[in-house]
Amino acid sequence: MAGNEVLVDFVMNPDSELDERSQQILNMEKLWWKYAGAKEQAITKQFSISPTNYYQLLNQLIDTDAAMAYDPMLVKRLRRLRSTKRRVSGTVGGER
Repeated sequence: MAGNEVLVDFVMNPDSELDERSQQILNMEKLWWKYAGAKEQAITKQFSISPTNYYQLLNQLIDTDAAMAYDPMLVKRLRRLRSTKRRVSGTVGGER
């Protein structure tokens, strides 16, 4: 993060097994609506990584028990969305 600027309202949970970056990623997803068209720019500014890398990290993160313990409702929602996208992508790919 350039200049330690934090875009996401964030209070680190010291009791969590997740590191600070992982907690910030989950909080970004919880507050994504604040970044309405500019989410990708916020991701790049907040984490100094590309949106593609961010989503790869997010997908790995939501499969962990630590993420589930940190915010079960968010992780379940993200898993459900990912599963739905994969099913839709599979259906669309199969119709070609």
